[in-house]
Amino acid sequence: MIKVCVAGATGWTGGAVAKGILQSKDFQLVGAVARAAAGKDAGEVLGNEKLGVTIEPDLEKALSVPTDVLIEYTTAKTAKQHVLQALEKNVRVVIGSSGLTASDFAEIEKICKERNLGVIAAGNFSITAALAKKFALLAAQYLPTWEIIDYADPHKPDAPSGTARELADQMAQVKANEMAISVDKILGAKEARGATIGGAQVHSVRLPGYKFAFDSLFGLPDERLTIKHDAGASAMPYVAGTLLAAQKVMTTTGLIRGMDKLLFDF
Repeated sequence: MIKVCVAGATGWTGGAVAKGILQSKDFQLVGAVARAAAGKDAGEVLGNEKLGVTIEPDLEKALSVPTDVLIEYTTAKTAKQHVLQALEKNVRVVIGSSGLTASDFAEIEKICKERNLGVIAAGNFSITAALAKKFALLAAQYLPTWEIIDYADPHKPDAPSGTARELADQMAQVKANEMAISVDKILGAKEARGATIGGAQVHSVRLPGYKFAFDSLFGLPDERLTIKHDAGASAMPYVAGTLLAAQKVMTTTGLIRGMDKLLFDF
């Protein structure tokens, strides 16, 4: 069984993933991190029988037991630190937290290769989101210009979302986005054109009534293409993909970014 520690084990997604681990025959939950429930038994907090695993307030204590994989679902402020701590202890990592930048991932990849370890990161571990991303990357091969909109509730602190940032970075690897007027030549408030990521404009909407969604927008004269993904109110769409990544990372060396790279060859 793969020994797993979950950081953010009582959070919206981390809690669902931790419950999935308890129900799986392939994984063993050996560590959990959550400040709010620190000192309590992980099994009882997750609605199961007593597990004998104490929820720790910090990752250092949680990784004091032998661990194969850290599943990171905390916040942008702590995610990078947790990843580096885990790699220092020769623990492989699955990153579901958003907010890490391209330079953060470059640093993580460098350490992975130095230590012969694997990290799998995805802004979204949903299979349907992976399909939407894959279709957008395919469209970018043939269409010259695009923009991205991501949506979330008003309490999401990071902008853009990890999904939108990951998509923008990878679309830039397909080819350069063409802009009729560069942002520095805009008249008026340049911020109205969004953030420039990977050479494309990315816009973040944060309003009540929205959960998680993103649009990839493409335009040609007299025609438009929108590739849209909408998520519901449950974290269940992300559990299967996260656990698949936790299996795959055991045989991975280096960094893999994107759920689509685990699923598709086209």
